[in-house]
Amino acid sequence: MRSDLGVFLRAAVRRPFVIGAFAPTSEVLAAQLVEVVPKRGAPTVLELGPGTGAISGLIRSRMPAAARFVAVETDRAMVDHLAVTRPWLEVLHMDAANLGSRIGEGEVDAVVSALPWTLIPERAQGRILAAISQVLAPGGSFTTIAYLTGTRFGPGRRFRGRLGAAFDEVLTTRTVWRNLPPARTYVCRRPIVAAPTGRTAARSR
Repeated sequence: MRSDLGVFLRAAVRRPFVIGAFAPTSEVLAAQLVEVVPKRGAPTVLELGPGTGAISGLIRSRMPAAARFVAVETDRAMVDHLAVTRPWLEVLHMDAANLGSRIGEGEVDAVVSALPWTLIPERAQGRILAAISQVLAPGGSFTTIAYLTGTRFGPGRRFRGRLGAAFDEVLTTRTVWRNLPPARTYVCRRPIVAAPTGRTAARSR
């Protein structure tokens, strides 16, 4: 949608260190990202950083009718845009690190993220990963984008190491070259980091 692109570009200019990407996520990368979304039952799916909703539509098309779809967005303009263009999406205007205050422990079956992790301070990364671990249900999956330009350098490598310390399983998918910039996804399962409450977030499978 043309209006989506306009909102994205204005946000990228206004907050380049928050938006992180040069362009909206390509359909090929988005399709790879949403493969963790359950197709059956009544799952709860959480999207972090929906932006203009480019990935949200794909998530919705994959979800069963009984599912709950929640998104967390920090940019007010994006939140307002989503309210108009994606009225079916439940959007929370908040920091992802505070998920536990709005979503119950172990309630989310899939977490899909387009957050620009290498631009997020490492302490904040830890808080967000701990919040994800807290809300993720047993058997649930967390998937996120890793831009190839970032994975080769210190911040990207440290984030990958942080994922390895936070989850028992971290799978790296193939690189999607038809994205700007090229990217791959990480699929994480079985959190083992400490939740914000101080209790361990690891769960038996």
